Amino acid sequence: CSSFVGIMLLEVFLVLGAVIFYFLLPKKKEETLPFKEGWWGKGQKPDAEEDTTIWPFKVETTEEELSDLFRRLDQARFTEPLENSCFHYGTNSVYLKKVISYWKNQFNWKKQVEVLNQYPQFKTKIQGIDIHFVHVKPPRLPEGQSAKPLLMVHGWPGSFYEFFKIIPLLTDPASHGLSDELVFEVICPSIPGYGFSEAPHKKDFDSVSAASIFYELMLRLGFNEFYAQGGDWGWLICTNLAQIAPDRMKGLHLNLASVTNVGFTHLLSVLLGRYLPGLFGFQDEDVRRMFPFLKKGPYRILLESGYAHIQATKPDTVGCSLNDSPAGLAAYILEKFSTWTDIEFHNLEDGGLERKFHLDDLLTNIMIYWVSGCIVSSMRFYKENLQKGLGTQKHERLPVQVPTGIASFPNEIMHTPRAWAQKKYTNIVSFNFMPRGGHFAALEEPKLLAEDILQFVGKVEKEQLWRKK
Repeated sequence: CSSFVGIMLLEVFLVLGAVIFYFLLPKKKEETLPFKEGWWGKGQKPDAEEDTTIWPFKVETTEEELSDLFRRLDQARFTEPLENSCFHYGTNSVYLKKVISYWKNQFNWKKQVEVLNQYPQFKTKIQGIDIHFVHVKPPRLPEGQSAKPLLMVHGWPGSFYEFFKIIPLLTDPASHGLSDELVFEVICPSIPGYGFSEAPHKKDFDSVSAASIFYELMLRLGFNEFYAQGGDWGWLICTNLAQIAPDRMKGLHLNLASVTNVGFTHLLSVLLGRYLPGLFGFQDEDVRRMFPFLKKGPYRILLESGYAHIQATKPDTVGCSLNDSPAGLAAYILEKFSTWTDIEFHNLEDGGLERKFHLDDLLTNIMIYWVSGCIVSSMRFYKENLQKGLGTQKHERLPVQVPTGIASFPNEIMHTPRAWAQKKYTNIVSFNFMPRGGHFAALEEPKLLAEDILQFVGKVEKEQLWRKK
């Protein structure tokens, strides 16, 4: 009996010793991405403290700007497309003529300006440049509830307008047939150099710079904790923000999750994943979207990434021509809205554009680029992010610990399976294959995206997952 008690005591001491040793061991601090304190204004940074005032903003266009636009549209020169070429060579000029005709004769920009101004918009100066953002509070809140702050970040060649159809579903879900267990307060900024945010005046403004500015914006608005959502560049900016401020971000929701750091298992899964999906954590839907890999991977990227190579090397050259020609600008942007919505749309003479979008929405997005003259600065963002090469930046190697939700749309150009995503996003709490939709999810399938955001945040809130990071 005494030997039994001795063994018991020994076990207790061993357990206690292990516990004490664990707590005394120096902990490896969760590594974060340094906040990027920049100055992007003109000239030298002034000695004075930056004015943190937030002032209201409204979209306005003068008659001179409109008459200049119509003059240029009247003088547009078109090249005849090849017979039966559809959108295989880019935007088909037969269809482009129809768009230009609609733009001149039916599109009502003044009415669309009212649509843009339906939500409160503001500007504030951060790191030397004026930052534009839409800030929508819920019209009503169920008793005892507070609105969850949600930062939503667009990409290229989109704009803050991409979110106009999803905002009411998030700020007033009950009126749109969705559960009002969660209600959001939505903040949609324009990336610096896009839309109505001032363009940086200095080189090296990358995704980490944008994330740092948006972090400052959220703190300035009084949000100590918030959620973030993004696709396209919004994916990277929000990812960087999660790396800069993991203690502030309660959850990260993405409708694109690209992984740039690939290892040996990635390569092996590309070779064998089609035949042994379970071995690599692939589901049937992953296999369907990824294989045959050469056709749906490298070949598709080569086919669709010429624009990125130009913009990552010499953005100003092509940008200058687009800034001078509204017809050219429309051709360049519409092609992306066609192919990135569904790659099969290149087999249609109209690029399938009006199957998923209304021309008024497409032209409103184009007009934001035109009236703000931001196409060149928006394209420079590619050079700033890609000029050092893939896999060379600290943020690419750093995992994301923030609770993450991924809505995987079937027509996204590149599919990232959960098995790959979780090597970067180590705390995926929700990964859903969406039934339809492509790259511009918020504009194309607002309800599907809203439902996914609501279920993800619901899960994080219910289980208080951000406290368990």
